[in-house]
Amino acid sequence: MEYTEEHRKMKSAVVKFVEAEINPYVPEWEEAGIFPAHELFKKMGDLGFLGINKPEEYGGMGLDYSYQAVTIEALGACVCGGVPMAIGVQTDMATPALSRFGSDELRSEFLTPAIAGDMVACVGVSEAHAGSDVANIKTNAVKDGDDYIINGSKMWITNSTQADFMCMLANTSDGHKHQNKSLIIVPMDTAGITKSDRLNKLGQRSSDTAQIFFDDVRIPQRNLIGTEGAGFMYQMLQFQEERLWCALSLIDGMDRIIQLTEDYCRERSAFNQSILDFQVVHFRLGELRTEVELLRALSEKCVEAMVRGENVTRLASMAKLKAGRLSRELSDACLQYWGGMGYMWDNPVSQFMRDSRLTSIGGGADEVMLSIISKLDGTMPNPKKNRAMQKEAAE
Repeated sequence: MEYTEEHRKMKSAVVKFVEAEINPYVPEWEEAGIFPAHELFKKMGDLGFLGINKPEEYGGMGLDYSYQAVTIEALGACVCGGVPMAIGVQTDMATPALSRFGSDELRSEFLTPAIAGDMVACVGVSEAHAGSDVANIKTNAVKDGDDYIINGSKMWITNSTQADFMCMLANTSDGHKHQNKSLIIVPMDTAGITKSDRLNKLGQRSSDTAQIFFDDVRIPQRNLIGTEGAGFMYQMLQFQEERLWCALSLIDGMDRIIQLTEDYCRERSAFNQSILDFQVVHFRLGELRTEVELLRALSEKCVEAMVRGENVTRLASMAKLKAGRLSRELSDACLQYWGGMGYMWDNPVSQFMRDSRLTSIGGGADEVMLSIISKLDGTMPNPKKNRAMQKEAAE
């Protein structure tokens, strides 16, 4: 797609913010295992960065998704993955359904402060036994008068220890597993909610992640997003934005890692010549740059389709699949050229390797992306289900 001067200014503003307000503090936040989400998000909210494509009546800018896309790309300037992930949860994972399907009252109460940076959001889908298998979640919300009584747990929840509210997927009936789920906004200070200690993760360490437990948590039914029983469909729509976010957020970071590797190899010598002078090295870096540009082209095609209002399930699944696999391939190849220095914990390539590895797991594993693509292409067994899914994607 062709970016305008306005797009470039937006991206430049976000990059400057990252370089001034995030990167200098990354070592401290990585060591602590948490960053000050309320403080950082408030700064971003004041600049309008948390509501770029959200409705103006709730404090957003009301711009089309292409402006959100360049903002996501700009987060690639961050020297860690945890903080961008937390930002992405706030903008592209926990609030899209609320913005699109929530009542005016619900959006005023939760979306407006999320856009302003006055509230931190988290999304509650995954459970210890149901990560990519979303339809198999066990958390229940049972009606009691004007309330829901929620019991269950959610696992691997980003922003969990600091969040003010959760966009939760829960079973609200005993019907078919794709038609018995609803999205509900759950204030995190409600009685009956407890949290585990922060989980000790391989990467994304500056992002606080925990398991959340719900024991007879009472939530008013007015906190329901949209229609009861439509939660699975709403979450699948949110996944489109989450999965495209995963791809867009890695592109500039991949470029940065290649450039850092090139610079290091130019200065490092072995056998009386620069490492970069070895054909195997500069050829490989050229291949990796080509792969990144191909991912960029695929992601931008998906952005264009999003702007047109099309269903991007297939393209977003492809982009996330490619981003996850390429980040693994690229970080492994680049780390090799750093030699022993690449094996150090604080090396930028090893950091990228640890942080980006989640891309092939979170938001639907690679195998789930392949399943979606195969179903939509009609190549998976069970033609009847394939045709139904193709019809749904076309609508």
